Amino acid sequence: MSSVQVIQIGPLAPHLNSLLQQQYGAVALWEQDDALTWLQENGADARVIVTSARNGCSAAVIDALPQLQAIVSFGVGYDSIALDAARARGIQVSNTPDVLNDCVADLAFGLLMDASRRIAQGDRFVRDGRWLNGAFPLTTRVSGKRLGILGLGRIGEKVARRAEGFDMQIAYHNRRPRDGAPWRYESDLLALAAWCDYLVVTCVGGPETEGLVSREVIEAIGPKGILVNVSRGSVIDEDAMVQALENGSLGGAGLDVFRDEPRVPPALTRLDQVVLAPHMASGTVETRGAMQALMLDNLRVFLDTGKVLTPVL
Repeated sequence: MSSVQVIQIGPLAPHLNSLLQQQYGAVALWEQDDALTWLQENGADARVIVTSARNGCSAAVIDALPQLQAIVSFGVGYDSIALDAARARGIQVSNTPDVLNDCVADLAFGLLMDASRRIAQGDRFVRDGRWLNGAFPLTTRVSGKRLGILGLGRIGEKVARRAEGFDMQIAYHNRRPRDGAPWRYESDLLALAAWCDYLVVTCVGGPETEGLVSREVIEAIGPKGILVNVSRGSVIDEDAMVQALENGSLGGAGLDVFRDEPRVPPALTRLDQVVLAPHMASGTVETRGAMQALMLDNLRVFLDTGKVLTPVL
C-alpha cells in the first residue's frame, strides 16, 4: 500500500467517491478501522489529501504523511483544515471559491425574507388548518430597510447586490474597508448592529471570528432586528442568541449553520420567529456540480503540474 498517492478523508457524493477511487486510486480513509494507524503504516508516499469543508484535515493527519504536498478541498470554507500545520510544511491547500457565491447569497436573502415575512410559519399555519380560525398575524416589510453585512467578501457582495433590488440601505463591517465597494463601511461591529434592521453574517469561520457576534452585538440588533447566518455556527455566540430569541431581545433569525451540526438547540425548533435550514446554502444541482468540477480540476492540475488552481495557501 506504500504506492498510495491520494487519500480521501471523508465521503462525498457516491459518484464522486467512485470517480476518485477509479481514476486516482483514492483510498477511503473513513473506512479504515484506525485512520491514524493506517496512515502511519500506508501513507509514506501519499501526495494529496482530498477532503471537504465538513470533513476537514487535522494536524495529526498532516503529520502522519511525510510526502504530503496538497490538500484539495470541496467547499469554500477551510476553517476545518489545520492551516498552520500545512503552512509550516509548505503544503498547498485549495478550495472551491466563487462557484457557490450566487446560491449562498440566494439562500441568505431567502432566510432574510422568510424571517421577516414568516413564510415558513405561514405554510405551517395553512397546513395545520389554523387559517379556518382566523387571519395570520401581520409581518415585517423588507423593502427599504437597513441591511448590515458582516464580512463583505464575494458572498457578502452578492447579498448586497440583491438588497439593492429591494431599495435597502446597506453598510458592512470588515477588518478594513474594501477597495471599490460602493456601500458604507462601518469600523465598529456594535455600531453596525445597532443601526441595521438585518445583520447578515457572511464572514469566514475559524478562530479569528469565533464568537464575533457576541451577546452585546445580538442585543444591539434588538427586538425588531433579524440575524441571518450563512457563514459558520462558530461566528455567533449561540447560547446568547437562543436566550435573546426566547426573551424577545432579538426579533428573529434565519440560520443555515449551527455550532454543533447537525445538532440544533431544541429551543430554536420551538420558535416561530426563527427559520432553520440544514446547512444547504450551496446545495443546488448547479452549484454542487460546479464545486465538484473545480475540486477535480484542482486535483488533476496539481498532479500534472504541482500547482493547484485555487489556492488558499
